[in-house]
Amino acid sequence: MKILVVGSRGMLGSELMTVFQDDPGGHESVGLDLPEIDIAMPESCREAVYGLRPDVVINAAAFTRVDDCETQRELAMRVNGEGAGNLAAAAAAVDALFIHYSTDYIFDGRKTEGYREDDAPGPMSVYGKSKLLGEELVRRNSPKHMILRISWLFGANGANFIRTIVGAARKGNPLRVVSDQRGSPTYAKDVAGQTLKMTAAGCRGTYHVTNGGSCSWYDLAVQAVAWAKIPDISITPVASSEYPRPAPRPASSILVDTRMALEGLPRPRSWQDAAREYVERHLL
Repeated sequence: MKILVVGSRGMLGSELMTVFQDDPGGHESVGLDLPEIDIAMPESCREAVYGLRPDVVINAAAFTRVDDCETQRELAMRVNGEGAGNLAAAAAAVDALFIHYSTDYIFDGRKTEGYREDDAPGPMSVYGKSKLLGEELVRRNSPKHMILRISWLFGANGANFIRTIVGAARKGNPLRVVSDQRGSPTYAKDVAGQTLKMTAAGCRGTYHVTNGGSCSWYDLAVQAVAWAKIPDISITPVASSEYPRPAPRPASSILVDTRMALEGLPRPRSWQDAAREYVERHLL
């Protein structure tokens, strides 16, 4: 298969390029990112997709700076919403499967036991609203699609919570970390691997794809610092109200992978196993 990965230099896109290139199935993988393609411009999407005529188009491009989305609403909607729809339409025109990544932020965070794929969305932030628009336009524009909702992403390429916490701990200062928000930390490497498996299995529709289990940001910080072998660091749990942010965060954004379980798909490992590997491989 010929695979087009858009957003190929980002945290998830770079892992997708590696996974598909290394697969013994012998895929031809092509990566594009800004400035070669701008998904907010329909013509840019058409030129890239029509020129390559891939079998699969994967959209790993997004405006992910959640707080900045609050003050740059138009840009967020153009990239995360309309941009996803533009790329989906271009993929449909060449009969390609379209794979798109969404987020736990499309939910309001009030459901403590975790969100299923068919739960009603209720985004609180501009980022969440823009990603929900992207989902709606993908479904409208591409009859052959997979939407994979992911959460609390970390990976080798780019800034993320674990890298930030370990870096701060190495400076020796006491840390204060939010303990009243819960989610499922998810390794970009594992999302990429799951994407490959689901593509091969012929999956279609909307799925939740995260590493197994859940925790708070405080729990994740404590584990990450321990795995990084940084001794004698004080980490204090605090309420979200002590760190007001421009964009509201869901109190509980746990994603339950109901569909993968029902369809008998292999499911990702626990967040502890994934995060520990990340710390030991990239942060020691």
